[in-house]
Amino acid sequence: MSRSRTVVVGAGFAGFEAARTLSRRVRDEAEVVLLNPTDYFLYLPLLPQVAAGILEPRRVTVPLPGSLPRVRLVLGEARHIDLDNRLVRYTGPEGERGELTYDRLVLAVGSVNKLLPIPGVAEYAHGFRGLPEALYLRDHVTRQIELAAAADPAESATRTTFVVVGAGYTGTEVAAQGKLFTDALIRGQPGWERRLTPRWLLLDIAPRVLPELDPRLSRTAARVLRGRGVDVRTGTSVLEATPKGVQLDDGDFVETRTLVWCVGVRPDPLVAEVGLPVERGRLLVDPQLGVPGHPEVFACGDAAAVPDLTRPGRYTPMTAQHAARQGKVAGRNVAASLGYGERQTYAHHDLGFLVDLGGVKAAANPLGVPLSGALAGAVTRGYHLAAMPGNRVRVAADWMLDAVLPRQSVQLGLVRSYTVPLDTASPELARVPGGPREE
Repeated sequence: MSRSRTVVVGAGFAGFEAARTLSRRVRDEAEVVLLNPTDYFLYLPLLPQVAAGILEPRRVTVPLPGSLPRVRLVLGEARHIDLDNRLVRYTGPEGERGELTYDRLVLAVGSVNKLLPIPGVAEYAHGFRGLPEALYLRDHVTRQIELAAAADPAESATRTTFVVVGAGYTGTEVAAQGKLFTDALIRGQPGWERRLTPRWLLLDIAPRVLPELDPRLSRTAARVLRGRGVDVRTGTSVLEATPKGVQLDDGDFVETRTLVWCVGVRPDPLVAEVGLPVERGRLLVDPQLGVPGHPEVFACGDAAAVPDLTRPGRYTPMTAQHAARQGKVAGRNVAASLGYGERQTYAHHDLGFLVDLGGVKAAANPLGVPLSGALAGAVTRGYHLAAMPGNRVRVAADWMLDAVLPRQSVQLGLVRSYTVPLDTASPELARVPGGPREE
């Protein structure tokens, strides 16, 4: 008798935890297959530190085969879900087409960059959802500083102006880390400090930084950013992006070669294409993460609109905290549907939020206790080390080295602008025009 097969689509926080939890419960009695474009789990919260040259890229990537020994990894991007035939069609890394049949399906495809109908943004902005984008940004920022050092004053000012749009978690951390990074690059070269003055702008249409968080965290973050020299402009949006800069709705035109788009995320387009009811692009599920009418299908993380039982009438927000916990519940409930254990209902109260502001600074409210300064920084880094499923020693070692050694100011040139378009359904992969991954 053949073993039942569960296919987990996506290896983000939700998919990784679902596959790990399920494989531990069923062990070798059922087959668990993980379909993902890359062979690693990406710890997204530390991605800004990769872009800022603090952490090496492999530090925030945890190998899937080594972390999930009872799970069969299939490299590929899911292209179509056939619910009637219980089939997942995918494209492999070299362009080959494949199919996976399933008895149970867990959709955990995550999210992609959120787009807005603003002229020029898709052409001239870059997002921040995957490792290629972080590597590109690190090279790009380094290159702009190096080119500015040899340019005339007008061009130098343009190249050393960096605009980040979106003052949520990601945008705030990118601007905070980015300012420290460019300052460090300039300090590392004799004479540059007299000629170059990096300017970072953080824009958001909301009335404050980190609008989704406690106002105390917002005030702390804004104070640290402004004290560091970041130009924080709230209540401001972009009207148009051009090759020379960005036009703002307050009438100001900012000349820049760098536009980082961090306005938020949207569910992977694959979710809406499944053909089941969605809520703002997220698949509607019940409190046990099952899809109504399809008892063999489960969804979790950013792909699922999960009822928030702690706030009746609302859905859980798209955060890593919820995704990881939903993944565990999904894994348990899939196992229960196969006869291993009991089903659980998903309910989780937020444990607090952490925003790394670079150096020893952070804003945090673990368990509702507001913290700032060095204490918040220590708590934030301690949390990240505890939450990572691997590489803890290597991450801690990089942090210690960054505290005592200057950052390496080199650009590797491995990721080019055209390989990391803003409008992509797979930010975890660098795109090559005409390559096998293009549809």
